[in-house]
Amino acid sequence: MMRILGMISGTSHDGIDIAAVDFHHDGGDLTGQLVHAGSQPYDPDLRAALIAMLPPASTDLAAVCELDTRIGQAFAAAAAGAIAAAGPVDAICSHGQTVYHWVEGDRALGTLQLGQPAWIAERTGVPVVADIRARDLTVSGQGAPLASLIDHLLLKGRPGRPGALNLGGISNLTVVADRTSAWDIGPANALVDAVVVDRGLNPLGYDADAAIAGGGRVDKALLAAFLAEPYYRLEPPKSTGKELFNLAYVERAIAASGRCPSDADLLATLVELTAETVADAVRAAGVTSLAASGGGCRNPLLMRRLRELLPGVEVTLTDALGLPADTKEAVLMALIGWCTLHGLPGVVPGGTGSTEPRILGSITPGRGPLALPEPVAELTSLRLLPAEGGR
Repeated sequence: MMRILGMISGTSHDGIDIAAVDFHHDGGDLTGQLVHAGSQPYDPDLRAALIAMLPPASTDLAAVCELDTRIGQAFAAAAAGAIAAAGPVDAICSHGQTVYHWVEGDRALGTLQLGQPAWIAERTGVPVVADIRARDLTVSGQGAPLASLIDHLLLKGRPGRPGALNLGGISNLTVVADRTSAWDIGPANALVDAVVVDRGLNPLGYDADAAIAGGGRVDKALLAAFLAEPYYRLEPPKSTGKELFNLAYVERAIAASGRCPSDADLLATLVELTAETVADAVRAAGVTSLAASGGGCRNPLLMRRLRELLPGVEVTLTDALGLPADTKEAVLMALIGWCTLHGLPGVVPGGTGSTEPRILGSITPGRGPLALPEPVAELTSLRLLPAEGGR
């Protein structure tokens, strides 16, 4: 048995999601049991500094260096808290915080995650797998989304053409068929959150339960201006981020439409943008069932619209697969960490568009000698057990 702590801060950049998973393997068959899950919000000053440097803002190397340290220390503190609650872990896989994803046309050329793993390794004393996206880019992969591994293992063999949808800052879709594929669709929570923060609509930084958007009306002219973005018409594989889908994108669309929407109408239109782009992608891929995860699953307006736009598609949450929707990405990090330590690729063929799957990440040793487990030849199945104690 090996216990891995997975950690990630996603494109909503509001805090650190954490999952400690016990993995047992028998040949290529892997069983995982969630033993602890949680979320640690960023300190408000740290989050403000992070938001201030993200695109479309400019920054300097001093700010990047400072944030690399401060985010690393925040991850180290979150890891220490999780270990205190869940017990010792054998290793940690830390995604860190994406601050830039360099894409030109249909090619991803670079990706940068901050959160110096040395702070985590020193604080906890255990090895840390980090910098997990970059290796995929070296073999023509997009480096995103990385969920194809866990989605493929959980959905393969299911009837029809199953898919998995993650609604974080960016929406992404995995389709499990003869060849598994995954790509970023477009914005999910990123634009709504950006408007809420910019206009001071909610101190939480997001539209809780779509309370504002639910009172608005979709502005069709503005929606058309949003949909004019060429990214939506690129063929998969493709990836994107807040370098494209940020407040400036919202402001350009408002100017192009000649509209002056109320706050509620603007947020309602942005939710509709996500619903329509996701539904278009799901229909085009021929998906027959959809397992959804991410913060957007807690947006009742968005989920209602998805079900209305996809009447022939069964839309559930990943909880039905044994994977809590709010914890999926942290569990994914734990799985990727386990794979890296056992010499296995962290993506499936076709999952990111890479020419070949690669072992992901770099390993920062803990305080003692670095002892890696025996390599595993292949991973053929994954079964997730209910959390201990029903958690």
